[in-house]
Amino acid sequence: MDFTLTREQKMVQQTVREFVKNELMPLENDVLRNEREGREGMTREQLRDLQLKAKEIGFWGINTPEEYGGAALGPVMSALIAMELGRTFVPFNFGGSADNILYYCNEEQKKKYLIPTIEGKRRSCFALTEPGAGSDAANIRMSAVKDGNEWVLNGEKIFITNGNEADFAMVFAVTDKEKGARGGVTCFLVDRDMGWRSEYIPTMGEWGPASLVFEDVRVPEENILGELGGGFNLGMQWIGQGRYMIPARGIGAAERLLQMAIDHAKSRVTFGKPIAERQAIQWMIADSAVEIEASRWLVLHAAWKAERGLDTRHDASIAKLYGTNMANRVVDRVLQIHGGMGYTKELPIERWYREMRLWRIFEGTDEIQRYIISRNLLKGHVKVGELMD
Repeated sequence: MDFTLTREQKMVQQTVREFVKNELMPLENDVLRNEREGREGMTREQLRDLQLKAKEIGFWGINTPEEYGGAALGPVMSALIAMELGRTFVPFNFGGSADNILYYCNEEQKKKYLIPTIEGKRRSCFALTEPGAGSDAANIRMSAVKDGNEWVLNGEKIFITNGNEADFAMVFAVTDKEKGARGGVTCFLVDRDMGWRSEYIPTMGEWGPASLVFEDVRVPEENILGELGGGFNLGMQWIGQGRYMIPARGIGAAERLLQMAIDHAKSRVTFGKPIAERQAIQWMIADSAVEIEASRWLVLHAAWKAERGLDTRHDASIAKLYGTNMANRVVDRVLQIHGGMGYTKELPIERWYREMRLWRIFEGTDEIQRYIISRNLLKGHVKVGELMD
């Protein structure tokens, strides 16, 4: 059992760390100021410029197959990269990629949707969640009714990331009420100019989701993604591939925050001594360090299994449940160590605090992860004390 990184992995990790330090962290004050004045933290043009800078050093399409010009680095390397990107709250992602389920496009759809998305010419959003169907994705109600060679979509999607900026949406609708999630849900590729509209949803954090409204939106038959009735499985593939990536980013953020707490504890003096000498502070630092390490190996184990084509559902749920709660505990301790200053907007701690609270909700709440984990154990799909293959 070898826990060391390969030479290539170390090189990639270090390169991304330098990119974050030199290109992203210097933008943090501007991002905070923009957000607090009601503007986007970073414009689409700024993001694109940064992505092109990253492309110059080889970071483009990190998970995109080589046949589409990507690097196909795989789940483990992607998790390591996410940890490095998590060290900053600047809203950045590497370009040259597309949602995993877009690779189910047929040849004509690839020309219209997949390739332009990889090239950065089009932007997509994943539209599954509804006002009455969040974690219970099988309960979606948006209808799609066949009318000649078109499907007519009616309903609403909510909390859709990139919903305000997307050129097209991957929309999940019920095409057969009797079958429901078992063959009655279909995914459609729906261009904005087909008639749907988006409305911004204010949140306590800087995440800017949208509600998407569909009123008699007509979608051609050829815009079905995958197979008729195969939408629910596609949706679960989209959700499942990202569950261990959320805590991966949380690890990087928690490491940065912990270092802030250590530095502050050494310099902040009370009653004649640095607070770093107080046991209460020492224990908060120690507990944070232990939980970060535990999260790291849970995430990397799930990524390692994914890289080998193994079933990761149980492991990814464990990683997300523990890792996102870890990040919330760490940021809370770091704010406490900073005292009143941690609560102000002069430091970015409060910004991370608000963002991290979301991680325990989206792409499967804490409660859903506990349900998955307990169900696997109670039904015997996973044995207590056995290392999973």
